[in-house]
This record gives sequence, structure tokens and C-alpha cells, in this order.
Amino acid sequence: MSVDKPEIAKSIKTGDFNTNYHDVGEGGFPALFIHGSGPGVTAWANWRLVLPIVSKNRRVIAPDMVGFGYTERPEGIKYSMDVWVKQVLDLMDALNIEQTDLVGNSFGGALALTLVIEHPERFRKLVLMGSMGVDFPITYGLNEVWGYEPSLENMKKMLGLFAYSEKLKNDDALANLRYNASIEKGFQESFSAMFPAPRQRWVEAMARHESEIPNIKKPTLIIHGREDKVIPVENSLKIFNMILDAQLHIFGKCGHWTQIEQTQRFCTLVDDFFNE
Repeated sequence: MSVDKPEIAKSIKTGDFNTNYHDVGEGGFPALFIHGSGPGVTAWANWRLVLPIVSKNRRVIAPDMVGFGYTERPEGIKYSMDVWVKQVLDLMDALNIEQTDLVGNSFGGALALTLVIEHPERFRKLVLMGSMGVDFPITYGLNEVWGYEPSLENMKKMLGLFAYSEKLKNDDALANLRYNASIEKGFQESFSAMFPAPRQRWVEAMARHESEIPNIKKPTLIIHGREDKVIPVENSLKIFNMILDAQLHIFGKCGHWTQIEQTQRFCTLVDDFFNE
């Protein structure tokens, strides 16, 4: 990990490009954490508070998915679920991880659902947090997030959409961290290319058919903030009702960033679930 840029960690070849990934902790059953799709997102920005806690009992891997963060951006790449699925499998193969637990946040939840549906043998348990992966009418919040144009003012507006806590909404340090990341070379170009308007089609592109989700046989923990303005809490209720071996935890007074607004409780839930 770079002292100047904690977002930059280890690098490994995954298919045609190098993936930037965090790899902390040892022992136990490994867990792979997949970030969301907000502007300026990195694995570090998403999971920085969680990694030191969850890695006390296990190895935790958190990659920057291609198109986000500090993973290499191959020229001419077309971002799609197939590309991200391949990247995760290539990363696991490169690290000699035959099977892992899987945590997906928002966009990462849609990717996690797809991974478990298409490659069930590679995953043991599934955690979905504020997850996409089912069809829903795009929210004002998600449309604004995917339509972000870089400015500090707009990033502060994003915090207002992501967070419930007034303290977080007005966290200048966090706004600066995410804004500065969003204006790194190549970041906005790939971000704006990923989800151009009209954006409902990208919600649909990430959704699995409702006949597929009930086939998931993995123990599944679903977590959502009740006041989430980006991904509706109804998504998690829908997924919960489709997966037989599922449990659902909804936090009140919490927006889209459960892992930031309820860090300790989130980590305890995930830790206990993995340890069962």
C-alpha cells in the first residue's frame, strides 16, 4: 500500500490488464469484497473502515473493478458484467483461491449475484449490501450518481444522496477524497462511458431474471439502510423473498453506505455470518 495513496495497494495480472487490490489478514476462510459504482469510488474508499476489522479473523481481498479506481484501463474496453465476472475469476485464479465468501455493495451486489448464479462452485457464502441485481425503476439518486459531473459542489451533493447522517453529508474530508479521486486521469472518462443516459437500461443490464435468483443455494446475508435514496430497500426485500437460505437486516437511520454509517454493526453481522 502506498503511504501517499492508500487506495493503491498490490497489483496482479488478470487477463489482459493489471488489477489493483487490497489483500489483508490471513487464516480463516477468505472473503472477497466488491465495491459500488459511485463517482471516485475505489475498493479503499468503499471498504477502508471495514478491512481492518473483518481481516482480524480471515484473509480479505478487495479489488478495484476495471473501469474504477487504480486498476489498469485497457484501451477500447467495453465495460459489461461479463468483463467484471471474468476479472473476479481471473483474480481468484491468480491468487490461487479456489473458493471464497463474497460481499457485494450496490453495483458490486449485482456482480456478486451474477458470480454466484454462474459459478456457484467458487463461492461459499454471499453478503449483499444495498444491492442491485433485480429490475427496478431507476431512482432519482442513482440517476444523479451515474450522471455525476466532476466538481466539489457536485460531490457534496453526492454525499447528501449517499448518507443519512448529517455529519457524513457535511464531511469535507470525505468529499475532497472522493472528488480528488473522481478527477484522476482517466477516471471520469471511464465513469461517464459506463452509464450514459438513458440510464434505466443499465439497471436492467445488471438485473438477473427472477427465475434465476431462487436457484441460489448459498447462505445469504442481505443488508440495507432503510433511508437509502440510491437503491430502494424494496430490492433487498425482493431478493430476500427469492433466496431460500437468506436473512435480512435493515438499519434505520441509515442511507446507502451501511458499511460507513454503521461500520461496527455491519462488521459484526458479516463476521458472525461468516463464522457460523
